[in-house]
Amino acid sequence: MLEKLAQTEKRYIQIEEELASPEVFSNNERYTSLMKEYKTLTPIITKYREYVETKEANEEAYAMLDESLDAEMRELVTSELRETKAKLEVITEELKILLIPRDPNDDKNVMIEIRSGAGGEEAALFAGVLYRMYTMYAQTANFKVSLMNANETELGGFKEITFMVEGEGAYSRFKFESGVHRVQRVPETESQGRIQTSTATVAVLPEVEDIEIEINPADIIIESCKSSGAGGQHVNKTESAVRLTHKPSGLVIECQEERSQFKNRDKAMKMLKTKLYDMKQSEQSEKIASERRSQVGTGDRSERIRTYNYPQGRVTDHRISLTLHSLESFLNGNIGEMIDALITADTAEKLKNNAQ
Repeated sequence: MLEKLAQTEKRYIQIEEELASPEVFSNNERYTSLMKEYKTLTPIITKYREYVETKEANEEAYAMLDESLDAEMRELVTSELRETKAKLEVITEELKILLIPRDPNDDKNVMIEIRSGAGGEEAALFAGVLYRMYTMYAQTANFKVSLMNANETELGGFKEITFMVEGEGAYSRFKFESGVHRVQRVPETESQGRIQTSTATVAVLPEVEDIEIEINPADIIIESCKSSGAGGQHVNKTESAVRLTHKPSGLVIECQEERSQFKNRDKAMKMLKTKLYDMKQSEQSEKIASERRSQVGTGDRSERIRTYNYPQGRVTDHRISLTLHSLESFLNGNIGEMIDALITADTAEKLKNNAQ
């Protein structure tokens, strides 16, 4: 590990020198690429240099024990030796975590798609609850949310809703939300007070850059249509909505949230590219050996990941067996504790895999 870190430091110094070069500074593409790599390496090298400094202090203290010291000085040196040794153990574990290969998508914006599942109108209402929960969390985390498409029901739920969350690290915070979310509660329309179980599926997809996926314009059928939905001043007034059909994959994308057909078309293309990229990534993931997949979850949308139990006021994530008895607060966007726990569990699993 230390040899690898020493080589990484050499690369870090090389990048610093290149960034100071006028030739690189004037080349925007090269400069951006190097800055991205530099930013990724900075926390690793900072921690490595702290390790080297602490190791030197530990060795100096150890060497002093061989000298003639009075009792008070020997106690001070022994104390220094204990402290630096303990610190080295902590730094070593921190370096192991920092050296885990980062998900290349972690810093990207994210597209989230929520669909109602089993449970009819109750499932559609629950999809709306999840949408509100995610947008409230995004706001507290200083992410920007923009609605891309919504198919609203008469009672205010959603058969399907798609939105974009923009900001550095958005995907890293939302990526473990993919899967089936289950709710257990008494519907407002239930006169007997019986608890109903409904579901909604969540798909979390990193936004793709143009260079990552190419689409042949001849493969796309573009149609304009009137907006549809439960109502509103603008619905069904103009043909501003856009429907894209990608012939090779059969994907159909609709976007109607903007008054401008051009803006809807632009958003629809982003959604299409993101979904095509997700299909490509899913195909590659299937080739990965099952024992190397994270125990936190594969992100499979058929996998039941979480239960929201209203009568008991609890939310349980089944992947890490974590139950929080703060459902109301959780649904108001305070989901950070759960997200942190999922990230910690994923990191622990990757550390175990690296050690094998």
